[in-house]
Amino acid sequence: MMPRVANPQSISQIHLLSLIIAIAIMLACTLYPPMMAAPDGKPDHALATALFAAMSVAFVRGVGFVPQRLVWRWLFSGWTCIASLAVAGGVKFLH
Repeated sequence: MMPRVANPQSISQIHLLSLIIAIAIMLACTLYPPMMAAPDGKPDHALATALFAAMSVAFVRGVGFVPQRLVWRWLFSGWTCIASLAVAGGVKFLH
C-alpha cells in the first residue's frame, strides 16, 4: 500500500539561499558580537532584533517549511527576510 500524499506541492524542499543567509547571520553574530554594538560600545538592540528576525525567517524558509495560511506564508517569506536585513542595514549605517 502506497503512502498517500495530500498535495504534491506540499512536499517541502530545502531553500538553499535562505539557509545560507541564516547560517551566515548566525555565524557572524556568534563569532563577532561587537558587530551588534552601537558606536559608543553599548548593545544596539534594534540592530540585534532586525538581524535575529532575518535569521529566524531565513531558517524557517531555508529548511523548507512553507505555511498553509497566507499571513504566515507572507511572514516567513524571503521578502520578510530581505526587509529585516534592510532594516538592520539602516539601523547600522544610518543610526
